[in-house]
Amino acid sequence: MASRADNIASNLNLGNFAKATELRQRIWFTIGALIVFRFLSFVPLPGVNPLILSELYDQTRGGILDLFNTFSGGSLERMSLIALGVMPYITASIVVQMASALHPTLAALKKEGAAGRQKLNQYTRYGAVVLCAIQGYFLAVGLESFGAQSGLQAVVDPGYLFRIVAVINLVGGTMFLLWLGEQITSRGIGNGVSLIIMAGIVAQFPTFGSNLFEGGRTGAIAPAIIIAFIAMVVGLILLISFMERAQRRLLIQYPKRATQNGMMQADRSHLPLKINTAGVIPPIFASSLLLLPLTISQFAGQSVDSESGFYTVIQSLNQYLAHGQPLYMALYAIGIIFFCFFYTAVVFNPEETADNLKKNGGFIPGIRPGKRTADYLEYVLTRITVIGAIYLTLVCVLPEYMIAQTGIPLFLGGTSLLIVVNVTVDTITQVQSHLLAHQYGDLIKKARLKGRMR
Repeated sequence: MASRADNIASNLNLGNFAKATELRQRIWFTIGALIVFRFLSFVPLPGVNPLILSELYDQTRGGILDLFNTFSGGSLERMSLIALGVMPYITASIVVQMASALHPTLAALKKEGAAGRQKLNQYTRYGAVVLCAIQGYFLAVGLESFGAQSGLQAVVDPGYLFRIVAVINLVGGTMFLLWLGEQITSRGIGNGVSLIIMAGIVAQFPTFGSNLFEGGRTGAIAPAIIIAFIAMVVGLILLISFMERAQRRLLIQYPKRATQNGMMQADRSHLPLKINTAGVIPPIFASSLLLLPLTISQFAGQSVDSESGFYTVIQSLNQYLAHGQPLYMALYAIGIIFFCFFYTAVVFNPEETADNLKKNGGFIPGIRPGKRTADYLEYVLTRITVIGAIYLTLVCVLPEYMIAQTGIPLFLGGTSLLIVVNVTVDTITQVQSHLLAHQYGDLIKKARLKGRMR
């Protein structure tokens, strides 16, 4: 049986796509949905002047808007209908996930199975709508005063009518993206929301690459720096691919059970603990919290008198918290490490895992069931989380340092690489699963035909 599985796995190549009709349809549906997403990113919000907005946006680069703009594929910079992207849904899902681990009522819903998960998903959607409405309103208000100091007006006709229209369009755009993501998940290939985020990031790669090579052509960037940067990106991709699949597997043993031959045999399995249990959440949270005061100060600086003392404080804050500055990178690293441990503690409960093992009769060899098992799980998890936190810090801080030292004119952080590599690996795994299922289906059909002929 093992040799047959190995033969099937070795035949998973591009030639099998011609036979896997359902997989081809899923891939074409996914590509079509992502094309729709990219088309919507160029549809401007009603009442906004895109030319003036682009000029004003260049004056506030370096804040949290750059992060959201990268994840939305440039939609925020163009202030399109989907300017908020799926970030409100991501934020709401993280909040609900944390609340379900801390609040008893939500924790009980989480344990109810499919019905409980459906209820939590409904709460997440409600939270996404509320966040969209709040962010959309403040975004509309900010657009009305955006560029007042420079004498430019991004909004054609400011007022409450514009704010209402903007909120309705932004909420509708985000909800449409969520629906599109669900359609990709059910009728396409891969996770829909993750693919939409990855498509937005990948859409910025040509701009990043053109800025890099244009700097090399004009002499602004030395060829050795370009080669070093490309080597760093390739090395980080390989490191991410390795670390995201790295696990600490704990041996779990179950009591001896009687087999069909009357012999007693002990069952064994493994409890996999990921080195990076928190995923991409720590960099997103750390960068969002760190860049939030910078963005607020940038917007506030446009409406404050340049001769006042408050304006001097704002300029100092912008200077010390700018990308590549020592204070920014130190706070960024501290935030990533903190959220690594915090989010891991939220999503993985050693006591609950130990109780489930005890109920099923499983135990770790040499460790007593119950509290001793929970303490051992926490001991192991803490140590592998240290490795995961160091890995995430290295991946996220190294590109920031490289860009700051070399002056490379692009915004490509480790968070973007983490998301792209994770989603790509997950999508490839699902494609291989579909091909493997197709191969097994062909074998089953051949076996049935042979059985009928006999």
